[in-house]
Amino acid sequence: MTDNYISSMQNPKVKRLLLLQQKAAERRKCGIFVVEGQRETARCADAGFEIDAAFVCPQVTRATEAELMPVLSALEERNRLFVVSPEVYEKIAYRGSTEGIVAEVRMRDTRLEELELKEHPLLVVLEQVEKPGNVGAVLRSADAAGVDGVIVCDARTDLYNPNLIRSSVGGFFSVPCVACSSEECIEFLKRHNIQILTAQLQDSHLYYDSDMRRPTAIVMGTEATGLTDIWRKAADAHIRIPMLGRVDSLNVSVSAAILMFEAVRQRE
Repeated sequence: MTDNYISSMQNPKVKRLLLLQQKAAERRKCGIFVVEGQRETARCADAGFEIDAAFVCPQVTRATEAELMPVLSALEERNRLFVVSPEVYEKIAYRGSTEGIVAEVRMRDTRLEELELKEHPLLVVLEQVEKPGNVGAVLRSADAAGVDGVIVCDARTDLYNPNLIRSSVGGFFSVPCVACSSEECIEFLKRHNIQILTAQLQDSHLYYDSDMRRPTAIVMGTEATGLTDIWRKAADAHIRIPMLGRVDSLNVSVSAAILMFEAVRQRE
C-alpha cells in the first residue's frame, strides 16, 4: 500500500481527480464521475455502478462501513486504492464530514426505454432546470416517495455534476435518472398512456384536485420562466400549489416534493 500513498498536490492522479470534479468535458471524455463519502460510495456500489478507483484518508476515516470493505479490498487487489495525506484529502474533498473517501466511478447512462415502469408509474420530469443542487434534491425526494424515475429534459446541467451527486444523498443511485429532449419525453409518456400534469400558475387548478392514482408524470420547469409551450400544450392537466403569502413561487425541489407526496398520499 505504501507504493500507493499520495502526499503531493502535484500527483497526476490528484490533478485528474480535481479536473473530473470541476469540468463536465473531462468527465464526458473519461466516462468517469466523482462520488464523495462512505454512505454515497456504498450506495453507488450497491446500485451496480463500477468504482474505478478510491482515494482514502485514514486520519479522517473514523470507521469504514461494512458494505465498503469488499469494494475497497477489490480495488486494492487491482492496485486502484490510494491512500492520501490529510493535506491532499482536504484539497480533493468538498466537505470535511465525508468519512475520508472520494471515489472515481464509471458513468452508466440510462435511456428512456430502459425505465422499469410499474403498473401505475409515477415519474418526475424537469425541463431546463439549471442548478445541479436542485436536481439532486429532487432525486432525494424521489427516492423517499418511491418514484419510478426522474427525467431531465433539455438539460442545462451535467447529471454527473458533483454537487448534484452530493445533494441527492444517494438518490442518484437508487432512482433512475434519464436525460433526453422534451419531444422524446412527451412521445414516451403518450405511448405509455402516462398522464402529464404540468405545474404552472396559468390556467390551472389546485394540485390535490387531480387524480394521481393513475400513471402520472409530474412536470416542473425553472423558477424563473416556468415550462415552455411544448409542455403546456402536451399536458393533460395544469396544476398549481396555492401561494398564500407575498412570494409567488417555491424552489423547484420543494414544489416537486409537495406534488410527489400528494401522489403518495392518494395511492395509500
